[in-house]
Amino acid sequence: MSHSAVEVHHLYKTFTFPVKNPHKGFLANLLSPDKKSVHAVNNISFSVEKGETVAFIGPNGAGKSTTIKILTGILFPTRGDISVLGLNPQVQRKKLAFKIGTVFGQRSQLLFNLPIADSFHLFSKIYEIPTGIYRQQKEKLVELFDLKDIFQQPVRKLSLGQRMRAEVALALLHKPPLIFLDEPTIGLDVVAKRKLRETLNALNREEDTTIFLTSHDVGDIESIADRTIVINYGSVVFDGRTANLRKEFVSKKIIKIESEKKQPLLEALPEGLTARKIADGQVEYTVDTSRVSIDEVLNRLVKQTEIKDITIEDPPLEEIIENIDPKMVFKENSRI
Repeated sequence: MSHSAVEVHHLYKTFTFPVKNPHKGFLANLLSPDKKSVHAVNNISFSVEKGETVAFIGPNGAGKSTTIKILTGILFPTRGDISVLGLNPQVQRKKLAFKIGTVFGQRSQLLFNLPIADSFHLFSKIYEIPTGIYRQQKEKLVELFDLKDIFQQPVRKLSLGQRMRAEVALALLHKPPLIFLDEPTIGLDVVAKRKLRETLNALNREEDTTIFLTSHDVGDIESIADRTIVINYGSVVFDGRTANLRKEFVSKKIIKIESEKKQPLLEALPEGLTARKIADGQVEYTVDTSRVSIDEVLNRLVKQTEIKDITIEDPPLEEIIENIDPKMVFKENSRI
């Protein structure tokens, strides 16, 4: 029996749509318009093992949402082989729906004017959950997602953080072994994000639930996903451990120093080093490590500046992802 929750082999999705030709008349454009094709997904392959936590990320328009819609059976691929929990999403979509959970941060499955409890009851009927099992699962999810005090409240009266916890809990009511999360923490405050992330980690740890996550929030990626797949221009450009994403693509370091002096700037900056004054006595240096070593910069700082405090950081993960060259493909421990 396969241990993979998701198998994708040479997946393509091309969208073709009419475009107006300025050299044609109105009727010609209407009756025989020119066509334009966009390759939203361009020959991607990957697999996700059961129990894995995977972030599937990339810039807007990279093909993330299209891929997820194909995996859940909403869209048909142009070509390629896909298996989700051993099922073909395009042929066995209804059967697959009973085995997966989906949460889209900007689309609610909860009944807006009714209590959370009513949505749970409705879903138990949709998914044909036996009464005894439903009661056990409901109690477990209410406790896990801290819903007891709000379970009888109308959804419209919930905070966004409360609603998102209820959304994820609802998606897990039928005990799916795989859950797709699309921007699950969008719009949440810091406390609500942390609580939801901790709950998802507990779910994966205790139930071995496979989590397939898309998010623009670096905190989601680093807190939830052990593995990250980066897609850009419809192709996979990175597939490896989330912790190694920075290691493979970071060629810059950010050094922040605080000094007793008002202008602790290095003299005659070497190539690959830039400086920016933050405030009196505080300077931020950006180091291109392919041109100048951290050791050299630190040695210069120690010799020329009276340092009160110093920190060395990587650039933000968003910047790293944005600057990944789509022509440079990195795959770690590939299973494709």
